[in-house]
Amino acid sequence: MNKFTVTSGAVVIDNQNRILLKKDPNRGWELPGGIVEENENIKNAVIREVEEETGIYIDIIEFCGVSQELKRNICNMWWLGTPIKGSLKTSKESLEVGFFSIEVALKLIKNDYFKEELLICLDKNNYPFFITF
Repeated sequence: MNKFTVTSGAVVIDNQNRILLKKDPNRGWELPGGIVEENENIKNAVIREVEEETGIYIDIIEFCGVSQELKRNICNMWWLGTPIKGSLKTSKESLEVGFFSIEVALKLIKNDYFKEELLICLDKNNYPFFITF
């Protein structure tokens, strides 16, 4: 049987047009999100994951699109969100967290796929998008 992993991630933009990032212990700086659990709504998964990883509660503004990682059998659902409450905190999945300008965020993120996902989520003319890596 073919096993496929579904994740849900968010580009969270605050009122100063800064992007929420977390520093994963293995992958480095990235957008918050994670695996959708069994019997969990994909939209609720991203809200839960962002809070668990960063301490920030979000409202979902809209669905951005899907990125598929063929070699890893992963399907990533992307959302645009805004912070509504909470305060920045780290977790076992985030060594550091913070809001950064788009320019700084793109310098912090080293993974080219992560950069591409951020940029495509910021361009609403592409919604809904589907990209494959």
